[in-house]
Amino acid sequence: KTEECLQELRNSCDLWGYSPQTKKAYAYHTRKYLEFCEKSSLSPSPESVKSYLLLQNVSVNSSRLLYASLKFFFIEVLHQQEFAEKVPIKKKQKQLPKVISQEKIKQMLFATTNIKHKIILELLYSSGLRLSELIHLKRKDLDFDRNLISVRLGKGAKDRLTLMSESLKMDLLRYYSEYSFTTEFVLEGREGKYTKKSVQAVIKSIGEKVGIRLTPHMLRHSFATHLLEQGTDIRYIQTLLGHSDLKTTEIYTKVSKKDLSKIKSP
Repeated sequence: KTEECLQELRNSCDLWGYSPQTKKAYAYHTRKYLEFCEKSSLSPSPESVKSYLLLQNVSVNSSRLLYASLKFFFIEVLHQQEFAEKVPIKKKQKQLPKVISQEKIKQMLFATTNIKHKIILELLYSSGLRLSELIHLKRKDLDFDRNLISVRLGKGAKDRLTLMSESLKMDLLRYYSEYSFTTEFVLEGREGKYTKKSVQAVIKSIGEKVGIRLTPHMLRHSFATHLLEQGTDIRYIQTLLGHSDLKTTEIYTKVSKKDLSKIKSP
């Protein structure tokens, strides 16, 4: 039964220590697949998964998440260990990260007059936070004495420290003096902490002021690339970003202008 299967899947996610976001995504995609099987009178099997995947008109990344959800379901709930051998996964796209120039970053900072919106921009760019890390950031995680930010249970359930720039520090102190807080979070909305959609809307609006289709993750990419260009050791950047594997961080060497600027065009 669908509900029993989904509850077992959620329990397995908890046992593996997966994040609530991962558990929610796995349950959502598994439910959609089981509904497809029910409508089509198909039984859950690698063959029906192939049919289902072929019918999905989604990006490669979305397809890979869907695959991961169903693979987890088949192995952990249905105990079909041969799933990965029978169902192929789409290759990951090797796209270079999109980076904003420092000049454009300055323009966006000067064009942003709302103090809360400016802090969102600064936290994403000057501290390299992920969107989920930003909305879960608490005031107690900010160390004004050492100019450091503690990121609690980031991706992979890892804690780490990252930077607090001097300009961000001053803006945060001004923000503190102007706002009355009802929660422990740095960013508050009408009903508690800020939502992802609210942050995305703010960033999109800021980008439009300088003619850029801006996303939160582009600012994180820019943080890493600009650190690399100013000579910061890549292993320090790896630590600041919270990457488990150095290879993930090395992608920024491919978009950095640090070495390319030394090459003279023929």
